[in-house]
Amino acid sequence: MVADPLPPGSTANDLAAAIDAAADPGEAAFLQRFFKTGPGQYGEGDVFAGVRVPATRAIVKRFERMPLAEVVALLESAVHEHRLAALLVMVRQYQVASRPRTRDDAARLALHEAYLTAVGAGRVNNWDLVDSSAEWLVGEVLREAGRGDDPLLDRLAASASLWERRVAVLSTFAFIKAGDARPTLRLAPRLLDDGEDLMHKAVGWMLREVGKRVDRELLLGFLDEYAPRMPRTMLSYATEHLTPGERAAYRARR
Repeated sequence: MVADPLPPGSTANDLAAAIDAAADPGEAAFLQRFFKTGPGQYGEGDVFAGVRVPATRAIVKRFERMPLAEVVALLESAVHEHRLAALLVMVRQYQVASRPRTRDDAARLALHEAYLTAVGAGRVNNWDLVDSSAEWLVGEVLREAGRGDDPLLDRLAASASLWERRVAVLSTFAFIKAGDARPTLRLAPRLLDDGEDLMHKAVGWMLREVGKRVDRELLLGFLDEYAPRMPRTMLSYATEHLTPGERAAYRARR
C-alpha cells in the first residue's frame, strides 16, 4: 500500500525551502565568522544560509506539526539553520505533548530519543543548537522523572565531544528553573579542567543562575570551595551578579 502524501508544509524539504527563501548571502558570511566555522575552530565546516534566529523562529511556527520522521530528516542537513529549525520544531512538539490537556508520553519519549540520537551523531553541533534544545529535550525529561542523578548526564559530561558536554550542563537549566541546583553542582566540579572556553562559559552561566534563581548561598559555597581552580571565564560568568567587592575577592583567590 502506498502511503498518503504528506500535506504541503509538513516535510523536511518544505521547511528547508522556507528557510532558504529567507536566506541572505551577506548575513551568511557574517554568521560563518560569528559561529567560528574556520579551520580548527569549534564550528569548522558548518554552512549557513544567512537567516537570523528570530526569522527562523517565525518560519518554524508554520511547521510545528511536522511528522517526527521529517524533522529527523531535516537534522541531517548540512545547513545550520535547517538543523536549528528542526530542533525548534522538536522543542515545540515536546512542550505541546507536555501540556496536561494534550499530554502524550509516547511522543515525549520519541522526541527525547530522537534528540539523543542526533546529539550522538554530531548533528547538534554548535552552542546555539544546544542552548535552544537541551533544557527541554533532555533536562525536562529527567527533571519531571526525578532523575537529576541520571547517569546520562554523567556520560554526556564525560564525553570527548564538546557538544555532548554542553548538552549535559545546559540540561541542568531545567532543574535550576524548578529550584533544584543539585545536578548543576554535581557536574560543575568535574568540568573545572575542561579545555574549551565554551564549556567555561556554560558552567559559569549555570552557576550564576543557581545564585539568581535557587539560592545565593549555594553559589557562594561553591565559589568558596572551587574559585581558586575555576578558569577565568567560568569565574567571571558565575560571579556576574555579585557585588564588585565579592567579585574582586573571588578573582583574587585564583
